Amino acid sequence: MIKRIIDQVVNAVSAPPSAESADDRAAALRLATAVLMIDVARADHVFDESEFDRILELLQKHFELPAEDTAQLVIAASETAEDSVSAFEFTKVLHEHLHEKEKARIVSLLWQIAYVDGRMDKYENSFVLKISDLLHVSRGRVMRLKHDAERNASSSPPKPDSSIESTA
Repeated sequence: MIKRIIDQVVNAVSAPPSAESADDRAAALRLATAVLMIDVARADHVFDESEFDRILELLQKHFELPAEDTAQLVIAASETAEDSVSAFEFTKVLHEHLHEKEKARIVSLLWQIAYVDGRMDKYENSFVLKISDLLHVSRGRVMRLKHDAERNASSSPPKPDSSIESTA
């Protein structure tokens, strides 16, 4: 199943330009971004409600989606992330079709997910650094984005701990 989804993502972003393929390409980029966000949230083996809510919020704002479309995207991304064994296919799609500034924005979103609970887990940190390397975002920029996410997380009120154990 995951192979089929990855093939659909790759085909959508590789298709010659047309109105339909542009929509497919945009959907593939949204799915790739959402899968990486889910993967970051699950990196520490705890996927809590605050992370889920923040993913919804960030995706809705970043892609300017209606709430229902955002929820469907997160469900599809969660299923895809569960079956996925590597982030490479998703980062490859993003790297090949986004500009440097857009890739940095994706890294910023990932740091925001990692800091939702106000702290950085070593697995989350490692995963975001790996993704930023695969997206070819400069380490200096990645560290500035990390610092910004940490600062914003520490200025936000603490979230209640409502952990849901991940099955990943």
